[in-house]
Amino acid sequence: MKVLALAAALACALTAPSLAGCPPEALGVSRTLPVGTVGGGAVGFKTYPQTLRLAPGEVVLTFDDGPMPGRTEKILDALSSQCVKATFFMIGRNAAAAPALAARVAKEGHTVAYHSMTHPVLRRLPFERARADIVSGYRAVDKAVWGAASERPHQPFFRFPGFADSPALDQWLASLDMVVFGADLWASDWEPETPQEELKLVLGRLEKNKGGIVLLHDIQPRTVAMLPQFLQELKMRGFRIVHMVPGPGALETTPAPAGWFSQTERILAGQGRPVGKVRRPLSQ
Repeated sequence: MKVLALAAALACALTAPSLAGCPPEALGVSRTLPVGTVGGGAVGFKTYPQTLRLAPGEVVLTFDDGPMPGRTEKILDALSSQCVKATFFMIGRNAAAAPALAARVAKEGHTVAYHSMTHPVLRRLPFERARADIVSGYRAVDKAVWGAASERPHQPFFRFPGFADSPALDQWLASLDMVVFGADLWASDWEPETPQEELKLVLGRLEKNKGGIVLLHDIQPRTVAMLPQFLQELKMRGFRIVHMVPGPGALETTPAPAGWFSQTERILAGQGRPVGKVRRPLSQ
C-alpha cells in the first residue's frame, strides 16, 4: 500500500502544471487524483447516484472508442500543447489495429482504460458472451499498449458502451477490482453538430454542472476540430484539469444531490436501436 501511495504521489508531481517545458499560459493539470479500486465501484451522475470527489470547477477529460489513426493523434497533439492529461477508454479491436497509436497514449502520460472488444450493447448479450467481449477487449488493449496480456487487466478502469451495464457484469468487474465509469456530462459528439455547436454545448453543460467527468470521443472529427479551442476556453473560464490514475484502497465518491435519476436508464428503456445510434436530447 505504501508503494502505491508513493507511486500516486510521484504521478501527481510529474503531471503538475509546473512541468518543465509547459508554458505558463497552458491549461496544465491542477492535480492528479488516485482513484481507489479495491472492491470495484461505479461513478458518473449520468448513470450512477455517485461520482468522483471533485471540487467545483474541476474537470476530468475522458475519450471513448479510439484509437483511430488520423484523429487520435490530433487529440494527443492538442492535449500536449496545453500540457493536459486525459483518460482514453479504448476499444480492443481498434487498439489491435493501431498498436503504435495505442502505445503512444500511455507513453505520453495519459491513463489507458477499457471499452470492450467490439462495442456491443453488453447488457443485451448472454453473460458469458458479454464477459468474453470485455476480456478480449482488455487483452487486446494490453497487448497493443504494453506488449503482453494476462488473465487480469493491466488497468482497473472500464466503461460500458452506451453505459449499458448489468448487475451480473458489475459484480464480476468488482471481483477484478475494476471501477466502472459513467460520466457527469457528455458532449453529445455522436450528434450531427458542428465543432462550434459542440463547443457551445459542452461549455454550457460544464458551467451548469460546475465541472465533472466529461465524455468525448477521439474518433469524432467534430471533437478533433473543437478540442484546441475547448482547452483554451477551459483555461479562460477558470476550470481546472484533474488527471485520474489508479490508486490504493477503495473508491471514494460524492453522492448525487436530491432528485437524482439515471438519464442512461431512461434512454435505454425508451429506445430499440443499438446504444450509440440513439439521438439523445441535446438539452441533457
